Amino acid sequence: MPRRPQSKGCCTYCGFEAAKSGMSKHLAACPQRRAVIEEANGKKGESQTLLHLRAQDNYGGDYWLDLEMRGNSALSTLDHYLRAIWLECCGHLSEFSMGGRYGEEISQARKAKAVFTVGESLVHLYDFGTTSETLIKVVGTREGKPTTKHPMALMARNRMPEAACIECGKPAAWLCRECVIEHDVRGVLCDEHAKTHPHHDYGEPIPLCNSPRMGMCGYDGPAEPPY
Repeated sequence: MPRRPQSKGCCTYCGFEAAKSGMSKHLAACPQRRAVIEEANGKKGESQTLLHLRAQDNYGGDYWLDLEMRGNSALSTLDHYLRAIWLECCGHLSEFSMGGRYGEEISQARKAKAVFTVGESLVHLYDFGTTSETLIKVVGTREGKPTTKHPMALMARNRMPEAACIECGKPAAWLCRECVIEHDVRGVLCDEHAKTHPHHDYGEPIPLCNSPRMGMCGYDGPAEPPY
């Protein structure tokens, strides 16, 4: 069986596009990112531990983020960021755990540098009814000054995955939630078939957005970073 193509993403510093497996290597060498780091290190303030985290959808892996997080920040900061960019729909509960859904829960008050070590991973769970699972791995660490006033920096993100209309195979831009929830059908539609699609119990088709929570519970985007 041929391997499934890896999703591609874009570096926020220079716009370089790479497959998921190659993005970490690019970020380590990116001249624009290095310039941002050097500028930050030249400013006043204390150096600290900064964590390079890879967060990805724990099911298909097509959705992923490369984040730099301050080691002194609490896990609640990461929870808030994931909610804002990917997950928030109805104010559901969430948790971090070591070992998956039924693993040991980790307090969100704990500092990131006390929890994450290189090679280790955590799972973030959002909504214990229709659950979104995010796998978070530590790619690396560095000592230096943060490149932004915020506790998190988005370094790279997957491109919007391509989807084919279930009716005609053309590029899809819309999602029918009734197809997903009631009929267990992917429910992605092109512009033309979104206009004539017969399902209306869950409202009109909604625009696709770059989030692994599309079609789950009441999520409808917009899947934009909070800062």
